[in-house]
Amino acid sequence: QQMLIIMAVLSLVIGNLTAIVQTNVKRLLAYSTISHMGFVLLGMLSGVVGGKIDGIADAYGSSMFYSVIYLLTTLGTFGIVLLLSRQGFEAENLSDLKGLNQRSPWFAFVMLMLMFSLAGIPPLAGFYAKLAVLQAVVNAGMVWLAVVAVLASLIGAFYYLRVVKLMYFDKADDHNALQGSGTMRFVLSLNGLVLLYLGLMPGPLMDWCLRTIKLTLAS
Repeated sequence: QQMLIIMAVLSLVIGNLTAIVQTNVKRLLAYSTISHMGFVLLGMLSGVVGGKIDGIADAYGSSMFYSVIYLLTTLGTFGIVLLLSRQGFEAENLSDLKGLNQRSPWFAFVMLMLMFSLAGIPPLAGFYAKLAVLQAVVNAGMVWLAVVAVLASLIGAFYYLRVVKLMYFDKADDHNALQGSGTMRFVLSLNGLVLLYLGLMPGPLMDWCLRTIKLTLAS
């Protein structure tokens, strides 16, 4: 548990501090992944406290829920980056997101939902995912660790909201129409709406995660 605490704190701090200075959107997402894995570790280390396993299902379930939500969010985010790309041009820099709302208000809104979810802003699913992990940490008696996680999340919120600022308040450098098939557009739209739904109704997915963990532990 002590080693997991060290790894979780280092992941939260190093991941967020490195991501905040990135100008390449793919690198930003890659380093932010490190910080999100810190949250997954927080849930895992909260399962066993002082040799007691009373909260192990809730703790491990929160980590599993967080992993599923993060996977859905990351798939959507990279999908938007692919949508911005076209033949002869690959959207890599944060500046490529400038004025996305002017080019496509709907997909700017989808990206906004994805960024809000990663930042843990309600009512998106990422908020409930972080809340579940923080509750597990607090229930394990490690309030100080929950405070560290919240402070790290505030740092992360800065660079996620920077993306939103570029999309909505900066002028577009590129006025070309967005590429991408109808299927791709449908899947990305569905992805954003699913995250909104899971933020408003997280119960079914959380129950599934808890049942899965309990079945695994029982076996």
